[in-house]
Amino acid sequence: MEEAARKRIPREGIPAPDGGLGGGVKKPHRFRPGTVALREIRKYQKSTDLLIQKLPFQRLVREIAQTMKTDLRFQSHAVLALQEASEAYLVGLFEDTNLCAIHAKRVTIMPKDIHLARRIRGEHS
Repeated sequence: MEEAARKRIPREGIPAPDGGLGGGVKKPHRFRPGTVALREIRKYQKSTDLLIQKLPFQRLVREIAQTMKTDLRFQSHAVLALQEASEAYLVGLFEDTNLCAIHAKRVTIMPKDIHLARRIRGEHS
C-alpha cells in the first residue's frame, strides 16, 4: 500500500543519465567507421556500369583531342569505348596500388604506391 500511495514526480526537469534532458529528439542512427565504406566497396564490385559521368569524360576527351588536332569529331561509341578502356585501366591500377600499400603494411594508398605499381608494370611517365 505504501508504494501505491507514493506520489510520482514528473520527469520533465530531471536530467537524463546521459546528461541531457529527457524527452528530446532521438539521435539518428550512425554506423561505425568503415561499415559504410565496406558496403560501398561491395556495391561497386558487383556493378558493371561506368563510374565516371559520361559528359565530363566526353569534354575531357574532346579537350585532349583538341591539343592534337582541331576540328575532330567523335562517334558516340568511340567515346564510350575510350571510357570503358580508361575505367578498366584505372581499376586495375588501383588494385595494384592497393597491393603495394598492403605490402608496405598500410591500408591507405599513397602516390608512391601508384608510382611503384606503374614501375612494376613497366609503364614510364
